[in-house]
Amino acid sequence: MSKNDTLHSSDVRAGKYLTFELADEAYGIEILKVREIIGMMDITQVPRMPMHVRGVINLRGKVIPVIDLRLKFDMSSTEQTAETCIIVVDVSGQMMGLQVDKVSEVLDIAGNEIEDAPMINASVDNSFILGMGKAKGRVNILLNIDKVLSFDDGAPVNQLNEVEA
Repeated sequence: MSKNDTLHSSDVRAGKYLTFELADEAYGIEILKVREIIGMMDITQVPRMPMHVRGVINLRGKVIPVIDLRLKFDMSSTEQTAETCIIVVDVSGQMMGLQVDKVSEVLDIAGNEIEDAPMINASVDNSFILGMGKAKGRVNILLNIDKVLSFDDGAPVNQLNEVEA
């Protein structure tokens, strides 16, 4: 891969990211995927869902599945705080909720501030990471939210999303 190819791939990832925290680590998702940010609300548990699928919420008549990103990423669960919230994202035309510890800010990250995710172990699939964005003295793990929510969530979550309240 030439230097121009590397520069070009970074430029594609440049843009605005909504940043949030999970276990004191900074993450970001493309702002264009975000529909809204809401405070925690009652979540209806659905039987036989994976542990990271908290359940569903009724948001203005739409039933939206909620994924606890801490559990999705094999982190320990934690108590909710006043800052715990749900980021509603659009994944391939379907609305999904992401429970996060805290929303931080929207950052405009330039292509030259984004590096590829490090390959630590060939057996670990990190294709859901767009890159590592350096901004304001901190490294943000930039997520490809389509891939985050597609690996192993599959049919059960998609079926939940087709319900109208």
